[in-house]
Amino acid sequence: MLSIQNIIDVLKNQGANPDLPQINLLEKLSAITNKKRSFFNTKDDNQGLYIWGDVGRGKTLITQSFLRSIEREDIASFHYIDFINFIHNELNKHSGLKNPLKKVSKNISKKNNLIFIDEFQVEDVADAMIIGDLLISLIDSGTKIILTSNVHPDGLYKDGLQRQKFLKSISILKEKIEIYELDGGIDYRTNNIIKLDKKDSKVVFSEKKIIKIIKENFGVDEVSNDTLTINNRKFSCKIALNNLLWIEFNTFFKEASGAKDYKFICDKFDWIFINSFESFGDDSIDIIRRFISFIDIAYKEKAKVRFFFNDANIEKIYSGTKLEILWKRCASRLFEMKNYDYLEDD
Repeated sequence: MLSIQNIIDVLKNQGANPDLPQINLLEKLSAITNKKRSFFNTKDDNQGLYIWGDVGRGKTLITQSFLRSIEREDIASFHYIDFINFIHNELNKHSGLKNPLKKVSKNISKKNNLIFIDEFQVEDVADAMIIGDLLISLIDSGTKIILTSNVHPDGLYKDGLQRQKFLKSISILKEKIEIYELDGGIDYRTNNIIKLDKKDSKVVFSEKKIIKIIKENFGVDEVSNDTLTINNRKFSCKIALNNLLWIEFNTFFKEASGAKDYKFICDKFDWIFINSFESFGDDSIDIIRRFISFIDIAYKEKAKVRFFFNDANIEKIYSGTKLEILWKRCASRLFEMKNYDYLEDD
C-alpha cells in the first residue's frame, strides 16, 4: 500500500492537487482500511465511511485512487447501479430460501473484507426495501463499507414510497459508519470536461473516446445501449446514471418528446452528453423543433451539456427554411453553451 503522500503525488501527476478536505478523506480511508476485521462492533467502532458532497468534488477520484494503492483481492468496487443489479440477480438465485437476503450477505462477506459502492442514490422502492438491511447485515458480518453520494444519508430516497421503513434502516446504518462531508473546493469533473478540447478544438471524439471520458470522470467501466424512463415512458439513450445522461442527437430527438421531458432531464442529471449530430431539413422539422425546445430549456436551467459536434457545422445542423429565425437563436445559444459562458451569467 502506498503512503498518503505517495497517493497525493500520484494525484498531482494526474493534474489534481488535493485540498485539505480531500487529504483528510485519504486519512479517513486509511483508518478504515487498516482496521482489523471485527464481528463485535460498537457504536464508536466505525466499520465504514459514507462520503457525501457536491458533484465533482473528487469523492470517486480520491476513493478509487486510494483503493488502487491497496494490493488486496478482498476488496470489491461497484457503481451503485451495478451493485443493485448484482444483488437482485443473487436474490433471484436464492429465491427459494426463507431469508435469501441473509444468504446473499453471507456469501459477499465470505469473499470481501471491504465493499466500495460509488454514486449511492436510492430511487426505486424495491431497492429501498433491501439495501439498508443488506448494508447493515454486511457490516455486522465484519465487512467494511465505503459509500460515496451527492446527498447526506438523511436525504436519500426523498419522497419515496415506504420511506419510513428505509429511514429506519439508514438510522441504524449511521450508527455503524462514519459520515464525512467532502465540502468546498474545486469541481474537478466540470473542469475536466470543459477542458477536453481547449488545446485542440479540431479533435474528433469517437464513441470510444467518449467512453474513456465517462470512465475517467464518472467511474463507469462499461457503456451499453440503455433506456431513459420519464413518467413511465421509455426513451433511447446510450447511458443513464444518477449524474450522467448520454443521448444521440440523431436518435433521441426522433422520438416524441416535449418540454416537460427536457425539464425533467435538466433537473435530474448533473451532466448531459450529446453526440451523433447530423443535418436535417424541413422534411424532418419535428426533430429540429424538439432540439430547439431542449436547448431553450437547458439554456434557461443552466444545465451542463457536453456537445460532441466533431465535424458537424453547428449552423448547418438545420438546413431548412421554415424555422430559420428560431434556428439562428438556437445556433447562437449552442456556440455560447459550447464555451460554457452561460453558466457564469447571473
